[in-house]
Amino acid sequence: MILFPAIDLKDGHCVRLKRGAMDDATIFNDDPAAQAAQFEATGFEWLHCVDLNGAFEGKSVNTAAIHSIRTRIKMPIQLGGGIRDRAGIDAWLEAGIARVILGTAALKNPTLVKDAARAHPGRITVGIDARDGKVATEGWAETSTMDVLDLARRFEDAGVAAIIFTDIARDGMLQGVNAEATARLASTVRIPIIASGGVAGIADIEALVAAQEPNILGVVIGRALYDGRIDAKAALALARGR
Repeated sequence: MILFPAIDLKDGHCVRLKRGAMDDATIFNDDPAAQAAQFEATGFEWLHCVDLNGAFEGKSVNTAAIHSIRTRIKMPIQLGGGIRDRAGIDAWLEAGIARVILGTAALKNPTLVKDAARAHPGRITVGIDARDGKVATEGWAETSTMDVLDLARRFEDAGVAAIIFTDIARDGMLQGVNAEATARLASTVRIPIIASGGVAGIADIEALVAAQEPNILGVVIGRALYDGRIDAKAALALARGR
């Protein structure tokens, strides 16, 4: 299981939100690139990065911070937030981003996702953010009528690398990852699933491991890493089966 430390960018800072509310942000580091380097030095092998301003504005905003992170570390980055057209996808992949996350575009322009996945095998990830079982978009500002499972099934044969499944109600709240819903989704679709939202401690990683669902690829960890609720080295050892 892969652990993805999260860097969420707002106005160039590394922050964490509560339930995706932009007016409820805690700044954890003014230097996102330094934070990324710290994660890499700890032993993490991937970085999860989201341009929060971009998610709301529909275009990449924190580009300088993202480029700074990319030049500072060697580990691969999966990036989301405001990437909603082919030009944006291609530009970030050419800039060295390993995987692009498409969320709002996955709901509103599934053809874009499928075409990009065919053009860039293994480099397109779908972000599905759930509020009461329905898909949220536009930086979680809107909730659609689309069920999570119905959206996931749209991309079964598209060749996407993974689905990042986020329970919005738990995101940033340290209430525990929704291991049950994650395992249910992972057992229903063939696309690898990355859990996100609510990770509060190592027990959440244990719960995902205990689900014994081979289609759970990993989990995104945010606030619990920043405030020390999770010991990174212990978590990595657990995730690697040691």
